[in-house]
Amino acid sequence: MPSPHKKVPVSGPKDPLQSPFAALNLKGLPEGLATEKSNAEIRRKRPRVVLRREKARRGGKTVVVVSQIPTHLSPPEITALLQAAKKSLGCGGTVEGREIELQGDQPDRVRTFLESHNFSVGGV
Repeated sequence: MPSPHKKVPVSGPKDPLQSPFAALNLKGLPEGLATEKSNAEIRRKRPRVVLRREKARRGGKTVVVVSQIPTHLSPPEITALLQAAKKSLGCGGTVEGREIELQGDQPDRVRTFLESHNFSVGGV
């Protein structure tokens, strides 16, 4: 008895894919200037972060919290930034949500580190 399902051949000659943009008329459009301009604007604009000093619930120890981290940074990128900060500043730290907590009362050094990593820094 033949199979009720129709078999689809997976090998053999295939039709070439058609471009969905083949029928578009590109006459009169600029050649990608808008894309280059937007990339340049993105490179110029520095993402902003805010520093704050906290002592509450830490047994009297002071930490510097880097908050308002831009949403385009993924959690692995935030963790990589934390690791670089810990190595550069010689301190401990952790990521809590979308905030970085660095141990010690050193907001000036944290500001310098973040500015060297192309962030605009506010606070403290």
